[in-house]
Amino acid sequence: MTVKEANTYNLVADIGGTNTRIALASGERVLPATVRRYRNADFAGLESVIRRYMSDEGNVDPAAACIAVAGPVRDGRAAMTNLDWTIDTATLARATLSERVAILNDLQAQGHALGHIAPDHLREVLRGQPASPEATRLVIGVGTGFNAAPVFTTPRGRIVTPSESGHANLPIRTEQELRLCQYVSTAHGFPAVEDVLSGRGLERVYAFLGDEANDPRDKTAHDLMAALEDGSDPRATDAARLFTRLLGTVAGNLSLIQLPFGGIYLVGGVARAFGPYLSQFGFAEAFRDKGRFGGFMGNFAVSIIEDDYAALTGCANFLREGDGAP
Repeated sequence: MTVKEANTYNLVADIGGTNTRIALASGERVLPATVRRYRNADFAGLESVIRRYMSDEGNVDPAAACIAVAGPVRDGRAAMTNLDWTIDTATLARATLSERVAILNDLQAQGHALGHIAPDHLREVLRGQPASPEATRLVIGVGTGFNAAPVFTTPRGRIVTPSESGHANLPIRTEQELRLCQYVSTAHGFPAVEDVLSGRGLERVYAFLGDEANDPRDKTAHDLMAALEDGSDPRATDAARLFTRLLGTVAGNLSLIQLPFGGIYLVGGVARAFGPYLSQFGFAEAFRDKGRFGGFMGNFAVSIIEDDYAALTGCANFLREGDGAP
């Protein structure tokens, strides 16, 4: 293996609950040949997986490091529900031997990737109105969980503020949605957005419809998407339609809060899986169903990011901006 010159590349990583992906970046560009995936269960913690990667890449000595994590970050420390690792800047600096390190929420990383994603990795859902390059944008993550992050362009650089939007109350517009909220509350004590708009949330919507029909059945999100594709289970289609309309409602609410005239970007495995179905299941109608502001909602374009490396690219761009590069 070729030994890489010290302090030439930056190390970037995307840490999920099950797997960690790590790569090297040159400026804002992630080097595809250096991307490696590791099962978290095979490692004791962040330090050990990063040191394995650095060894696998010829004992690379990165100039700086930035990681994205699926969880809230505060004061340089990340909290992840499904991963018992110590994830903080001190551990990251020790593991990478880098003086400059950063930890981002995964949605923050996706926000820093905007503008650096190839056009063929963007799927248009709704067309909006032209906007200036400085217009606010919004990233909405729909995958294992749900979250959102606004993206602001300022004279001093890009700012992507974190949130925990998935733990806000699920909105209610119909009697059926009220019953769904009550169904979720019975199990969890609180009807959060993430309890419905996520992979496990789709499973919960399907179970709710079974309960409504006095015909309880369970299916995994993977099986539901397969049934949706081949048309083998009408209830899977009904669950996907209810899921889609709720997603449109929540995305519309978040858009009115942040006014992302620069566009809304859906990310995550569930968002990508639903891409072909959003139009037929009423996403646009639910998104724009805002009474006298219905016409105003036409300002906002909606796209799906279909780039597996987007969080890595965001980490790379965050470090590049920190260097003061143009």
